[in-house]
Amino acid sequence: MRKERPKNLDLSTLKFPITAIASILHRLSGVIVFIVLALFLILLNCSLSSEQDFLTVASYFDHPLFDFVIWGGLTALAFHAVFGVRHMIQDLGFWEEMDSAVLSAKFSFILTAVLSVLAGILVW
Repeated sequence: MRKERPKNLDLSTLKFPITAIASILHRLSGVIVFIVLALFLILLNCSLSSEQDFLTVASYFDHPLFDFVIWGGLTALAFHAVFGVRHMIQDLGFWEEMDSAVLSAKFSFILTAVLSVLAGILVW
C-alpha cells in the first residue's frame, strides 16, 4: 500500500526551529574550530623552525585578513563551547522540553554574540 505524499522540493520554504539551527551550527562551528586549530598548529610549527620563519609568521599578524581569521576562530570556539555546554546540560535531563530548549538556545545565541564582540575587541 503506497501512499502518495506531497513533496516539497523547494528547500527555501522550509522553516527550521531555533533548536535545529543551533544544532546544525554547533556541528559547523566544530568543523571551523578544527580547521583553524590546524592552521594555527602549522603556523606554530613554522614559527619554531627558524628565526626568519618566526619573523615571517609574526608579520602575518599585521594583516587585517589574519585578524579576521583569528576573530572568526575565536567566535567559532566560543559558539562551540557555549552550545556544547548547553548540549551537555540537556544530556543531564534539563532543558529537554521545547519551551525550555528554545529559551536556552536563544540565551546561548545572545551569550555567543557577547563573547564574539569581546573577541573582536581583543583582536582589533
